[in-house]
Amino acid sequence: MSDNQEENPIVENVEPPFVKLTVPALSEIESTWLVVAKNRRVNRDWEALMQRHPENTRRCYEDLCTAPTTRQPGRVFPLKGKPYKGAWEYEVTKGDRVFYVPDEEELKVVVYYAGKHPNLSPTP
Repeated sequence: MSDNQEENPIVENVEPPFVKLTVPALSEIESTWLVVAKNRRVNRDWEALMQRHPENTRRCYEDLCTAPTTRQPGRVFPLKGKPYKGAWEYEVTKGDRVFYVPDEEELKVVVYYAGKHPNLSPTP
């Protein structure tokens, strides 16, 4: 397991290649969902997003930890189409997005993209 994990029994669900997503500063929430990055590159992109928009990424992280499958019109919604089965999009800012796949059985959210809004939605 990596060094950026807190002492929390839910962290035991992290298995390679997943990396625990870096927690934004000042984020003190009771997490029901484990939020992980698909790989180190995604976590690095998430950290860059946190540097650019700290308040928005903190709200995004809190939403992913507590209710990742709750729709917020225009901000949080599931993607449509076969290639995106189970994937969701979170609008962090007008130009930045986080794409993720929630697993309700394991209470785990896998973030597979964080960054500038791409022309085509990335597939999980």
